[in-house]
Amino acid sequence: MTDLLTHLRGGLIVSCQALPHEPLFGGDIMARLARAAEEGGAVGIRANSPADIAAIRAATPLPLIGLWKVDVPGSDVYITPRVADALAVAEAGADIIAVDATARPRPEGGDAAGFLQAVREATGRPVLADISTEEEALAAQEAGAEFVSTTMSGYTPYSSQQPGPDLDLVRRLAPILRVPLIAEGRIATPDEARAALDAGAFAVVVGGAITRPQQITARFAEALRDVPGH
Repeated sequence: MTDLLTHLRGGLIVSCQALPHEPLFGGDIMARLARAAEEGGAVGIRANSPADIAAIRAATPLPLIGLWKVDVPGSDVYITPRVADALAVAEAGADIIAVDATARPRPEGGDAAGFLQAVREATGRPVLADISTEEEALAAQEAGAEFVSTTMSGYTPYSSQQPGPDLDLVRRLAPILRVPLIAEGRIATPDEARAALDAGAFAVVVGGAITRPQQITARFAEALRDVPGH
């Protein structure tokens, strides 16, 4: 943990993810994205699925936050929703296991606190709790999560809904958490990333604004649309 904290503190973690329907889907492509992020100055990588995690692990020594997005019928929880999913992520080479730590019902029953503890015991890895509210963050900390991230803010129906990053949540959590707070979610510019650090975040995760070319292209295309005279 000491080495992880030293390496990640104040830095940029790049989320290298592509879903099956997206153009860059595939472990080999994600590994190249991770290498590019490393060359650009990233201090860590966040990655989805055992296949991508293993490919990235072979390509870079950067600390790796691993998760597995799995659709479980009847459940809204999809970020590493079951203990078996967490074990697969750990075995693929993740240094930290990211899990959904929202208050929503778990696919295997129980609550988020019990699930966090089960993942820590099963994997022997530090756990990053993806939360959407202040209450969820405090509950995850009490359950033993080594990191808390604002990843899910805006993605649960009861959390703050906004187009940009939830910096207000970062500001509220930074002074009351004892564990490192990672800002994540809809951070689209370097200024927003810096604002997250200024708000008290330990580190910042940026995903689509760096690693999803279709989203980047769409932002440029939208800016040029309906320009008078063109």
